[in-house]
Amino acid sequence: MVKQSFAVIGLGRFGSAVARTLIEMGQDVVGIDASAANVEAMAEVLPSVVQLDATDERALRAAGIGDVDCAVISIGENIEASLLVVMLVRELGISRVIAKAVTPLHGRILEKIGVQRVIFPEREMGQRLAHSLVVPNVIDYIELSRGFSIVDLPAQAPLVGHSLKDLQLRNRFGLMLIAIKRRTAAGSTEVTHIAPGADYVIQAGDVLSMLGANERLAEMDRVIGAGG
Repeated sequence: MVKQSFAVIGLGRFGSAVARTLIEMGQDVVGIDASAANVEAMAEVLPSVVQLDATDERALRAAGIGDVDCAVISIGENIEASLLVVMLVRELGISRVIAKAVTPLHGRILEKIGVQRVIFPEREMGQRLAHSLVVPNVIDYIELSRGFSIVDLPAQAPLVGHSLKDLQLRNRFGLMLIAIKRRTAAGSTEVTHIAPGADYVIQAGDVLSMLGANERLAEMDRVIGAGG
């Protein structure tokens, strides 16, 4: 994994979760928030956390924000401030900008001023909940388009000990197995096997990344969960 540097501007629930996860993934993170309480709450998590008004261009420059690889703007509740901060970080030379939006119009404006990815936390959480209700065993998912997704499913008992050739997942469910994630014997690291061969034998603890129509993914989860 290539180490990158990030500025997370806005350390509320969303921003602090992003910053904490980036640190856990070994990335360099500087956190910024105007609230002393938010800064204090993240002081033991982030090696660099600064209290400042992100709409102040001089303050941003002094904090060295222009040197990061990516800026995450998570102050979506104040739309005017959100847009201003995006413009400022763009002017500081940061080409990769991700921002939280609270309304569709806010999101469209963010895209027009150069945000590469607009995040709607409540919408995405709602989508994640819906997937978990339809596919109960899903660990994670990526929505590719309406009706099609990539989901991570744990290897349930009916699959364990069988080769992919024996299971015939594509023929049975019309799904594509794109990867299998497996913990090492020590359990400290995870190895991802991309497009595993037909002779690959599934083990307990494996996680299967499946691509296909949502109804087919739900069908597989239901059939396998019921015993195969």
